[in-house]
Amino acid sequence: MNETHASSPKAEAFSAARAVAAGIDFAELRLGAHGLFWNEYRPEDGACRIWHWRDGQAHCLTPPGFSVRSRVYEYGGGAFCLSDDGLLFVNEADQQLYRQSLRGEAPVALTTGECRYGDVQFAAGQVLAVEEQHDQHRLVSIDTDNGKRQLLAEGADFYAAPTLSPDGQRLAWIEWDRPHQPWTATRLMVADRLANGRWDDPRCLAGDDAQESLQQPRFDATGRLYCLTDRAGFWQPWGETRNGLQALPCAAADHAPAPWQLGTCTWLPLGGDNWFGTWTEAGFGHLGLRVDGTQQDFSGSYSRFRNLALDERFIYCIAASPVSPSAVLAIDRQSQQVTLLAGGVAPLPPEQISRPCTLRYPSGQGEAHGFFYPAMGDAERPPLVVFIHGGPTSACYPILDPRIQYWAQRGFAVADLNYRGSSGYGREYRQALHLRWGEVDVEDACAVVAYLAGQGLVDGERAFIRGGSAGGYTTLCALAFADVFRAGASLYGVSDPLALGRATHKFEGDYLDWLIGDPEQEAERYRARTPLLHAGNIRVPVIFFQGELDAVVVPQQTRDMLKALQDKGIAAQAHYYPDERHGFRKAANQAHALEQEWRFYRQVMEQAGTPH
Repeated sequence: MNETHASSPKAEAFSAARAVAAGIDFAELRLGAHGLFWNEYRPEDGACRIWHWRDGQAHCLTPPGFSVRSRVYEYGGGAFCLSDDGLLFVNEADQQLYRQSLRGEAPVALTTGECRYGDVQFAAGQVLAVEEQHDQHRLVSIDTDNGKRQLLAEGADFYAAPTLSPDGQRLAWIEWDRPHQPWTATRLMVADRLANGRWDDPRCLAGDDAQESLQQPRFDATGRLYCLTDRAGFWQPWGETRNGLQALPCAAADHAPAPWQLGTCTWLPLGGDNWFGTWTEAGFGHLGLRVDGTQQDFSGSYSRFRNLALDERFIYCIAASPVSPSAVLAIDRQSQQVTLLAGGVAPLPPEQISRPCTLRYPSGQGEAHGFFYPAMGDAERPPLVVFIHGGPTSACYPILDPRIQYWAQRGFAVADLNYRGSSGYGREYRQALHLRWGEVDVEDACAVVAYLAGQGLVDGERAFIRGGSAGGYTTLCALAFADVFRAGASLYGVSDPLALGRATHKFEGDYLDWLIGDPEQEAERYRARTPLLHAGNIRVPVIFFQGELDAVVVPQQTRDMLKALQDKGIAAQAHYYPDERHGFRKAANQAHALEQEWRFYRQVMEQAGTPH
């Protein structure tokens, strides 16, 4: 890009601070007798608060000093639910459950102690929840009047999605054991209530062969049980029959993302073969309602949908589009008129927004997916920033991401990749990363540069790569094992998989065995794919960003990689944030990291003598 565009008023006006401030997000819609509620994250202080839609306005219910966020399995989710007279939530600071009425009283602690809670559901005067005590996990119910706790299930390594039938006589949940992950193999469990009020021994309804991933069990009004399973190649809705599960009519597509967080709701059964939900095709989300063999599309101009709710008049969801960030929507079921309840305000006018173009390109022996965002301005063959998402079994989406727009405003094109192993393209595509982490993802990251340069869309000699967490590992591998990128940025990224395996938390304790192999039996493979051991291969500058409170990728990983590069004379630098965990949540830190990364790339191009 040329110098005049890089310092143009438009680019300068859309600062890192503005980009970060636009990153308001929403989660966990809950619909009940008192209306619609949601959890809202605001980057200015990193807190999450419950909002209530009533009288045509949104009202914040969370008082100062509280933030509604679970850290079960570190990634949390399912941090609040509605009760008969208010709500119950997990407080971020102490991870305890609190009861809050709608009459304005201060929240009251329902639990105390060292346990953490998540995936909370209210049923029959009790809270159903996943309880975490150090490395032990179980399902419990807690009476909302007296805090009395009852054990519902234990013995499995992990639990999720406890749900009670409308008559209170059946309890269903998802569980899985190490070494599996929730997106590789889980079990759908059911227990019946006995005459004495206790629960009978649970039985496995599906997944006992460890060949499918099940998620989001739901009962309909009649007590029939449904869930999503990928046994046919995609996460699709199936319903209980006398002979097991039976597929519901639906698209051959994923109807949910990989369940990294608890409390997800991307579909709802409506009885029989009827259902309401979202699914993904070619990376773009769709929203539909299937009733009596007819499917009605409510997608409109939006391209991603999360956390669904439904009543007789409206469809409620969290949605985003290529030109609008996350918003809470109410969609009229008859007219399809969309009412914006919260969020959705774009930080730029439509004509200044770079729109995503679908990427589907050859890579190795297969093909990979993603989205291409052209640089804003009239520069030919601009520099390219390749975004690598974390997970790695996660995904990117074709929605307005202020961070991507920050780069586009500065004359960079962006390739946001759903490399092989990403969710949203079926089980086979997701499983393509099995034992090949550090290979196929790197191959896809390098191949997109050649593909876009071959199309004349970017300057392949000015390509940069960045990624957070697992995306940081792919970034470092690409820099160490390929000669494609001019520089890279690792945000709380993995540099030593073996060290990660020794230090990381239980939820991901065996994930590396699936991604790379058994550390003892495949020691040579680990050595070959450890960026720290191949730091001498890196010939280009690298910048690191790391939270000091990170329990997933511990800070020592970044310090070791930084030292290895600096010892080799590579221009490497690092920025540490003492108040951040895995993933930055505070606006000042996010803005600082974004601006420092841009300045870093700009300096690299200046020192190389290339126009920027």
